[in-house]
Amino acid sequence: MITKQVILKKGREKSVKNRHPWLFSGAVSRVEGNPANGDVVDVWNHRARFVARGIYNEKSQIRVRLLTWNPNDPIDEIFWQRRISRAIVGRHHLKQAQDTDAYRLIHSEADGVPGFIADLYGTWVVVQFLSLATEKHRRIILNTLVDLVEPQGIYERSDGDSREKEGLVPVAGPVWGEVPPELIEIVENGHTFLVDVALGHKTGFYLDQRENRQKATKYFAGKEVLNAFAYTGAFSVYAAHAGAARIMNIDSSERVLQLAERNMRRNGFGEREDIYAAADVFEILRAYQENKWKFDVVILDPPKFAHNNRQLKNATAGYKDINLLAMKLLKRGGTLITFSCSGAVSADLFQKVLFGAAVDAGRTVQIIEPLSQGSDHPVLLTCPETAYLKGFVCRVW
Repeated sequence: MITKQVILKKGREKSVKNRHPWLFSGAVSRVEGNPANGDVVDVWNHRARFVARGIYNEKSQIRVRLLTWNPNDPIDEIFWQRRISRAIVGRHHLKQAQDTDAYRLIHSEADGVPGFIADLYGTWVVVQFLSLATEKHRRIILNTLVDLVEPQGIYERSDGDSREKEGLVPVAGPVWGEVPPELIEIVENGHTFLVDVALGHKTGFYLDQRENRQKATKYFAGKEVLNAFAYTGAFSVYAAHAGAARIMNIDSSERVLQLAERNMRRNGFGEREDIYAAADVFEILRAYQENKWKFDVVILDPPKFAHNNRQLKNATAGYKDINLLAMKLLKRGGTLITFSCSGAVSADLFQKVLFGAAVDAGRTVQIIEPLSQGSDHPVLLTCPETAYLKGFVCRVW
């Protein structure tokens, strides 16, 4: 029987009753039973009544990762098996797809497995244990993945900043089965890509943009396209397949641009006269503006500018600056496909940033369609933070 409790301050149980999965330290009145970090604790309101159950970690600002609101629901091996199975069943439509073999299997809090990511790349799985709650139960989580997915191997990329906030050290490398090759080949909507799961961003590839890349294809035929923050060229492959006239790929990393070229060749576009420029995106866009270069389509898919609310002011300034530059580079009637993956920047705030950029650019801008993360990256209604990727297709006059 659980004898370890976290008691809430009076008036601080609303978010818990609303089933938000994070209980922050500021809401805690006291802790009883001397729980160790990683222990299961019951959360009580100030009247000593049960409200939730989760995993305790005094080293984190998220003091308890809440997992269940049912007092009769133990957090045991069967609990984790059920959560992981439910997440994988929810991707059944993707498993049945003939033209895609790479997608997210488990999306952290949104799938009830807090701080844990599992991405499928063909016959390989790449995982991230980003919270103590799941790190403590890594054995059962990995074993369940092996049983349900039957991968060739599992590779770990638990090297994000969030592990440090949980009191954990970075971990990366193979954890089960065979060691993956240097580059894994995947198929996405019929296109092939080489993925570096050891050194690439996130787990190697931006799986969350799969549906957006497909939606964007209708804007590329016969167009001059600028793909900023191009990474390994996924948007460019889709653009080439849709008949783009020429594609300018910009990224700060020469290494990823070389992989972008390989991806273009692998999809039959090796004879195209596209451009690959390793440079600071802000600087090169300003240089293009000074030289009066113009494009039909500009794609902006930058890295996260805001990791928390304290960085929000600088982040919004950065988003405004880059979108202002893009608007000035577009021909009249051109298309801006722009994104923010900063969870701290809401879709509403991002739209306001674009409004400010449009005013300063002196351009008339229309939103043609909103964009968001793919269906394998679900949003938990009780945890709006799981809705991190937002974007817009805009017409710029």
